Amino acid sequence: MKELAKSGDLGVDLATAFDASPNPYVLLTPDLRIAGTNQAYLDVTNSSRDAIIGRPLFAAFDSGPGDDAPENVRQVRASLERARDERRRDHLALVRFSIPRRDKDGREVFEDRYWSATHTPILDGDGEVVFLLQHTTDITELQRLRERSAAKGATEALDTILGGAVLGRAEEVQQANLRLESERNRLLEMFMQAPGFVAVLVGPDHVFQMYNAAYGQLIGHRDLSGKPIREALPELAGQGYYEFLDTVYATGEPYEGRAGAVQLQRTPRAPLETVYLDFIYQPIRDAGGSVVGIFVQGHDVSDTVLSTERQKLMIDELNHRVKNTLATVQSIAMQTARSHSDPRTFAEGFQARLLALSHTHDLLTRSHWEGADLGDILQHETDAHGASRVSANGPRVALPPAAALSLGMIFHELATNAAKYGALSAPDGRVLVDWSVADQIRPRHDLVWRETGGPPVVAPDRRGFGSRLIERNVRHDLAGEIELEFAGDGLIATFSIPLDREQGT
Repeated sequence: MKELAKSGDLGVDLATAFDASPNPYVLLTPDLRIAGTNQAYLDVTNSSRDAIIGRPLFAAFDSGPGDDAPENVRQVRASLERARDERRRDHLALVRFSIPRRDKDGREVFEDRYWSATHTPILDGDGEVVFLLQHTTDITELQRLRERSAAKGATEALDTILGGAVLGRAEEVQQANLRLESERNRLLEMFMQAPGFVAVLVGPDHVFQMYNAAYGQLIGHRDLSGKPIREALPELAGQGYYEFLDTVYATGEPYEGRAGAVQLQRTPRAPLETVYLDFIYQPIRDAGGSVVGIFVQGHDVSDTVLSTERQKLMIDELNHRVKNTLATVQSIAMQTARSHSDPRTFAEGFQARLLALSHTHDLLTRSHWEGADLGDILQHETDAHGASRVSANGPRVALPPAAALSLGMIFHELATNAAKYGALSAPDGRVLVDWSVADQIRPRHDLVWRETGGPPVVAPDRRGFGSRLIERNVRHDLAGEIELEFAGDGLIATFSIPLDREQGT
């Protein structure tokens, strides 16, 4: 192979001997381009150096247009890739591969030929593949003679003479290898398509040999192949997972984690995200029983863990709300009983106040207990007295659940008092309710309930339950202030309530 000869007599002699060999040889680069060939190869393939040097092997020789051509090419390519990737010699006992030639009219036609091939990787000083050497033997005539003999039932003697039994066994080995390769490919496909994340780590540094799509999605589709885990996933430092792997590799004992929290960078340059994983680190052993790697398998259970946490929070919140509601009901019952000695009037007052509490609960339930709007609460508690008789004017103010319940009770007491003694007890009476949000630094909402058109109002001699409930809810539950003015034309109630209860406290 003179075009590859190095300087010096020995190099020239070797190249000359290579070129003069009667055995066909072709030298390929790792990406399967033709780097050189000897004359025997050119003769058996009916080609020339100028036509094929530098070209991809399967562009120069594609096995023709037949239906079997893709399979023929696949077999040869698979053997070459095995030799390259596994750095060991690979054999093809028998492969059909068509070769172009010219017929008597000068047209290009393809002739079916049978070959036996050996593919040998050539390594440099660092153990890297620099070339692949293909040695082919044309066994077409032997194969055809065997086929003709088989048609006549005379293969046994011929096989003995020509070594056909050996060739047959070689074919069986090749077919067995093909079946094993097919099984391996199916297992690999199952590995890659597994719904859980899977990875194979090799060596004491836990180098990523392979991982599936689910694992890639878990870690943000970074390129991990060939990298040790400390380099591939540096954010795991200090989280204990490197140490778990080191222990499994050293002891050979598997490690299983349940709902383990791990912080991962799932998109480039993004902050770390906490995910929860069920996983197992299973040691991989060689034929001698030594640990050579770790099989990683697991599932992302973040949704389940977060759902469980949310459920617990909801149960705790529900318990808290039930206790608060029962305490409120108990307080309403006790205060109503003090103000009503007659069982009938007690029942009426108690039932009305429970209904007001229920109305506000309905509003909160619609928002999943995230809060309610002040205007909606006012409307719910005053609708029964006629929508046209209560005028509301103010912006939307979102109230947290506790504040919504307190204001619901306050509006109920004000509306009930107005219906019994105030503006809503007279045909032409009305209630004007105005509110606004003041002080953006320490925001509060100021609200005025003003009655007009009702009977003359005088300050009571003593405070009833309604007044005490209103004052208690404003000052204690809402941390606000209240002023009640009994003007000649109707009650005026002025509230100043902080939007943040803590600031009011």
